[in-house]
Amino acid sequence: MARDLGGLSDLHENLQSISELAEICLNLGYQHCCKAMVSRHGVARRTTGEPVDLLIVGMGKLGGGELNASSDIDLIYLLPDEGQSDGRPDDHPDGPGGALDLQTYFTRLGRRLAGLLGESTADGLVFRVDLRLRPHGDSGPVVCSFDMLENYLVRYGREWERYAWIKARLVNQAVLSEQDQFEKDARLLETIRRPFVFRRYLDFNALAALRDLHGQIREEAQRRSQRREARMAGDYEMVDVKLGPGGIREIEFIGQLFQLIRGGRDPALQSRVCLEVLKLLRDQARISEQEYLELCAAYEFWRRLEHRLQYEEDAQTHVLSGSAKAYLKMAQAMGLDSAEALYLNIEAHRSHVIPIFERLFRKEAPGLEKIASETKEIDDLGESAPKSETPTARANDADSRLERLRMRIKAIVKEHTDAQRLERGLNELVDGLRRRSSYLALFDEYPETLERVAKVMATSSWAASYMQRHPIVLDELLDRRGLDEAGDLDRLAGQLHASLEDAQLHGEPDVERQMDILRETHHGQLFRLLVQDLDGLLSVEHLSDRLSGLADVMIDATLRSAWKATPRRHRQDPQFAVIAYGKLGGKELGYASDLDLIFLHNDADDMAQEVYARLAKRINVWLSTNTAAGSLFEIDLRLRPNGNAGLLVTDLPGFIDYQKKHAWIWEHQALTRARFCAGDAAIGQAFEQARIQILRQPRQAQALQEEILAMRRRMHDGHPNPSGEFDLKHDRAGMVDVEFMVQALVLEYSHAHAELTGNLGNIALLTMAGRLGLIEPEKAEKVAEAYRRFRRHQHRLRLAGASSARVAPDAFEVDRQAVGDLWQDVFDKAPDVIRSLSEIRGKAS
Repeated sequence: MARDLGGLSDLHENLQSISELAEICLNLGYQHCCKAMVSRHGVARRTTGEPVDLLIVGMGKLGGGELNASSDIDLIYLLPDEGQSDGRPDDHPDGPGGALDLQTYFTRLGRRLAGLLGESTADGLVFRVDLRLRPHGDSGPVVCSFDMLENYLVRYGREWERYAWIKARLVNQAVLSEQDQFEKDARLLETIRRPFVFRRYLDFNALAALRDLHGQIREEAQRRSQRREARMAGDYEMVDVKLGPGGIREIEFIGQLFQLIRGGRDPALQSRVCLEVLKLLRDQARISEQEYLELCAAYEFWRRLEHRLQYEEDAQTHVLSGSAKAYLKMAQAMGLDSAEALYLNIEAHRSHVIPIFERLFRKEAPGLEKIASETKEIDDLGESAPKSETPTARANDADSRLERLRMRIKAIVKEHTDAQRLERGLNELVDGLRRRSSYLALFDEYPETLERVAKVMATSSWAASYMQRHPIVLDELLDRRGLDEAGDLDRLAGQLHASLEDAQLHGEPDVERQMDILRETHHGQLFRLLVQDLDGLLSVEHLSDRLSGLADVMIDATLRSAWKATPRRHRQDPQFAVIAYGKLGGKELGYASDLDLIFLHNDADDMAQEVYARLAKRINVWLSTNTAAGSLFEIDLRLRPNGNAGLLVTDLPGFIDYQKKHAWIWEHQALTRARFCAGDAAIGQAFEQARIQILRQPRQAQALQEEILAMRRRMHDGHPNPSGEFDLKHDRAGMVDVEFMVQALVLEYSHAHAELTGNLGNIALLTMAGRLGLIEPEKAEKVAEAYRRFRRHQHRLRLAGASSARVAPDAFEVDRQAVGDLWQDVFDKAPDVIRSLSEIRGKAS
């Protein structure tokens, strides 16, 4: 108290110190009670004969390490197993006997402990103890077995209890049992608590439950305020710092809303500390930086004021009287110079918190009646339990929600041109979610989300299909601000790594869960980019850059996790790298592009080839397997040395030797767009140096051009187009022709112009070739623009759901002419007759 009032400690120290003091007192009391019980009834033992301890769970502020100066401590007593105590020995002064079953044994101990801490004496009390948060409240047993707790939570657990169990934490230490067994019991308790509080799916039903709970608490606070008004009214407003508008409870509810909705998917959100949760929400862009700072400032202000009220009253009070005298006294305790200054601070913090709270908890359902939810009598939830509950008609059952959603769909589609198609698509989406009540709750609780879905669906058939395949992405439409922000890939990588690390099953990596985390993360991020794309916020080039960067993050995370799950690893960090080719290598990835990858290692260990082959197979499976959460990518590994006949993983020296001595020209063409994307950076650097050396080898122009043209003919023959339309990608004078021209220029001239080896993209390389005088600059610019227009139109066709990128036969005539003209210039040294690849290679060998 002295350090707090003297300004020598911050809020964290104050809360932590009081909480640690409570745990010390509780554990000393528990030790004393155990000693007394052992003296009279012997050691408590399981049916197996092993000693056993009571598990004491701290709830509320004790569980979160956030106790006030005058807080109650909310406790739940749990018993991990059945059994009985030893009883008294034959030579005990009271005689033999005294054996008790464990329920009776620990009930007596628990009551004694509560009295020891909470009963008033001439010296006061230690901490008031409240046991009413246990299953069935006052009517339930004082000590609850694990089996009873699990059965209760599964069958009868209510939403307010999920909220209460967020902060639940084991607060006692082993006295009777061995430490290993005590820790095992603690882990078993977590397997009961976590699934009850944090659902494996995104639980949007939690919003309605928390809103109802907040409404009930607010009503109770108003009733109390009316009762106090006569004795506490004054020149200023009477303020409830805990339950009033913009107060402590509303700030806590903001964090707990996200915890209950997303905590099962994001283990980092399972923190018991309010400020830690707010920081994570800021980092995830769930709240803005400004909102984070305002919420933290308000929380610290309210908690400091709460402490000073309790120092003054020496009681568990949260209400500031409205008298000028009370305001002035608290202002001075807070370091302010006047009652008016305190009032202005209170109003400022309220004005910051209330809009954030209302934005997150609002319900927009114009014209639709809300049926009353379950009525509860609330007595300061979190420190005592509701005393009664009466189920009544609910508005959030599936049928009611479906009916409301269909009404909204009819209203929404009227604003769109193709109303029938859109209504059909929205109804198909909603019908597909009938068994996923949480997503129905999402649309019901956040009506604007359904409007955003309609906008996306009306704009892109491909996006509509994507939402139906991956409904988890609907969550991304909740907050418009997050959709408009550019994603921070470094932050995403850190969060993804933490989530994958937390995915454990019995102390080992939970591979199935990790694969789902990768997919859910990728789907959500891809959908954000899709919405930005549809809103016109991204060019095709910027979109491809971000999709490629996202793929790099997913590959790197997969490599790290797959390595930890690989048996018989011979080193901590693998000397292994993933090299991207094709669209990913050139950073021209689309929404549904395949990934062309090869795997390299640079490890002389005898086990290296075998271990890295297992790792490569695992990576391929992790990336390409279709799980309950969908799939990540289609993977193509055929660009490795010797194709499908070659080793899955190649050692770096062997790869370089192959490229220099045995590779076909088309393999060097592919190398122009290859880059390191994940794994050992040293291998990546060595690969890049070798790539540049290989590309800069002098080549005989005629032979080079003939082989490139032979490869182009093979590709063209492999993509016949009998439709009569122009295929933007595969037909002559299309996108592939542009790419082949760029590759030909790189391979022919990079020995003299090292800058051509840069992985800069086709448009930049065309412009560079024009600037270097290798082709006419004006022709280069025309073809660059043609390529940009081809890509843009191909992209629009794919978003519209087209299966191919074909247009009318007379479309893009000017662009096609420009490509054809430059083609003649680039390949002017080719022989008149182009042999097949097999003929060329046969003669060369």
